[in-house]
Amino acid sequence: MNAAILQAIRGRRVVRRMTAERIPRAELEAVLATARFAPSAGNRRLQRFVVVQDPTMLHLLRAVAPGMVQRPAAAVVICIDWQRVDRFRLPRTNRGVYLDVGAAMQTLLLAAHATGLGAGPVTSFSKAAVRVLLNLPDHLSPELLICLGRPAADDLAPMRASQRLTWQELVDWERFA
Repeated sequence: MNAAILQAIRGRRVVRRMTAERIPRAELEAVLATARFAPSAGNRRLQRFVVVQDPTMLHLLRAVAPGMVQRPAAAVVICIDWQRVDRFRLPRTNRGVYLDVGAAMQTLLLAAHATGLGAGPVTSFSKAAVRVLLNLPDHLSPELLICLGRPAADDLAPMRASQRLTWQELVDWERFA
């Protein structure tokens, strides 16, 4: 087993308090470059990513996203590209496209952690408002926001190991017990 990968998985956490320090574009690009390595059904890459760094736009996003408790220096909006979904003749009810969003999210969260950035996903937001704010075309559907920034010194401490469920509490073997 690769100890560094396991350490990154175990050490990654949601950062809720971030500094106002701007993230250099090269750092954001390094994080975004990992998205193409996320698992994707049939390697189809049905997502588009919109990066927001403008402080005014971030403020507006926060206004339509009650789940965005962070004050991030940047946000990545993961969208489903329904034109690509249609091009591959996938039914619009195919849940795999949403699994791909989750895989992209986890890859970006781990990449942010590996570069020393704090990150946190946001699912509570107005899709219609985000669509308008970002001028998204009809075929792009915003599904998830990822806040990025430098962790603040006063960020909440990670959950203590004693508060976490063990893997054994989450797993059943062969059949549900």
